[in-house]
Amino acid sequence: MDKQNNSLKPFLSLIFSIGIPKVALTFGLIFSLITTIVGLTIPILTRDFVDGFSLSTVSTTLIILIVGVFILQAVIDGVSTYLLAFVGQKVVANMREKMWLKMIRLPVSYFDTQQSGESVSRVVNDTGIVKDLISQHFPQFISGLISIIGAVIILFIMDWKMTLIMLISVPVTVVIMVPLGSKMAKISKGLQDETATFSGNIQQTISEIRLMKSSNAEKFEEQKGKTGISSLLKFGLKEAKIFALIGPFMYTVVMFVIVMIIGYGGIRVAEGTMSTGSLVAFLLYLFQIIFPITSFAMFFTQLQKAKGATERIINILEMPLEDGQEGIEKDIKNEIIRVMNVSYAYNEDEPVIKNVSFEAKPGEMIAFAGPSGGGKTTLFAMLERYYIPSEGVIKVGDTPINEISLSSWRSQIGYVSQESAMMSGTIRDNLCYGLSEEISDERLWEVAKMAYADEFIRSFANDLDTEVGERGVKLSGGQKQRIAIARAFLRDPKILLMDEATASLDSQSESVVQQALSRLMEGRTTFVIAHRLSTIVDADKIIFIEKGQITGMGTHAELTESHDLYRKYAEQQLT
Repeated sequence: MDKQNNSLKPFLSLIFSIGIPKVALTFGLIFSLITTIVGLTIPILTRDFVDGFSLSTVSTTLIILIVGVFILQAVIDGVSTYLLAFVGQKVVANMREKMWLKMIRLPVSYFDTQQSGESVSRVVNDTGIVKDLISQHFPQFISGLISIIGAVIILFIMDWKMTLIMLISVPVTVVIMVPLGSKMAKISKGLQDETATFSGNIQQTISEIRLMKSSNAEKFEEQKGKTGISSLLKFGLKEAKIFALIGPFMYTVVMFVIVMIIGYGGIRVAEGTMSTGSLVAFLLYLFQIIFPITSFAMFFTQLQKAKGATERIINILEMPLEDGQEGIEKDIKNEIIRVMNVSYAYNEDEPVIKNVSFEAKPGEMIAFAGPSGGGKTTLFAMLERYYIPSEGVIKVGDTPINEISLSSWRSQIGYVSQESAMMSGTIRDNLCYGLSEEISDERLWEVAKMAYADEFIRSFANDLDTEVGERGVKLSGGQKQRIAIARAFLRDPKILLMDEATASLDSQSESVVQQALSRLMEGRTTFVIAHRLSTIVDADKIIFIEKGQITGMGTHAELTESHDLYRKYAEQQLT
């Protein structure tokens, strides 16, 4: 492990950067200190009680005092435990919020390389490990540390010889526990990575359950799941081995110390150099030291886990945000869109778009055609600013689009794809998704009618409040497309992007959706990806893209005349 991994600095920096409720922490620690001090008086009171014990001389005042101390300790301890747990819960809530706010603002390219289940695991599982450390183990560690320091000081005052015998166990414990803690750190890191991968695989399989069923892939997924579970089991068993060593070792050390103290103390009592009450008090103080020490083993184990989780959390928090969070507000209506010598590559040696240039005048329909994998969807992704061009620039008017704020740019763009995305919730939720202002039912029915969606929505018992299911599974393809078009109408976009929105529909649905799209396109600059040329023959400009490069540009008639492959496509599809 490198130096940073062994250091607590990244972990502590993260905790302090997130913000700690200082008042709750201060009072929690003060009450914890008071609890410990109160607890430290109990063995002394017990010593006096034992040394002066006889039925005729039982001190009622001493008994009341001991009971009162127990009650006081319990009350203050409860308040202290809650306050320190509150600090832990608050810190982790802030951490989760910070991670979530960061994650939803990361560029699309991040999610291209990360499974969604892994990202979920980072926000939930990794922060959960930190939560357990701060809200459970840290309070125990603080109160335990205070208890040990106080008990050891009192024991040295009471009998330094017996205290030294007890402290012989400390170096032995350290020698064994440190390497075990280091081993636990490696195992925990592997377990967290494996958990994230397993979560990702499970989520992917469940989200594509229909594909799995239709492909008879149960056996394949069964084996993949078993492999993941088996891998988790291996890490779990490795962790269990460490705990199996820690528990018995700590128990053996504790029992050895107790036997030594009782044996030596018994001799001292027999010789008359120590009272029975003092021996009882010594043993009680010993327990006040032993119990925290056993919890320390758990604290340091959890600390190693939290350090591993912190690395991943910090990696996410340090990632650059999507470019363009800040920028100018600009109305792009009636502005020319210019794509100027744009290139893009997912990897350096895999260019997807190469030196592409074209322009779109306000209100024009620009269509992209060509073989699959030519780069049409990537070009759309750059227009939506999911990806930043490796070279070249895209301008609206005279302004590069990366100088416009993302919120301003995307609020003026409507996008309708082949598979219209739906969020789990109602039709109303999906129509209004992302809009901050309240939308009236009248306006929702208006846009639904414009998208030819009002009839089927009214046919549902709950009309606009009908649940669509996860990813809209309760709706047909045509219904989802019309809701997507209604959603676009509601936003009144200046620019429209359409990725062959009717390609996967039956002829009846296609006819209705095409009418809705034609209505949506009126007066808007529109970019269309076409798989069927019949939908773009009337386009103002058709751009033919092959292997990321423009090989032809013009109207349908011009390309039929001048471009061999386009003419071949046209002959196959239109005759």
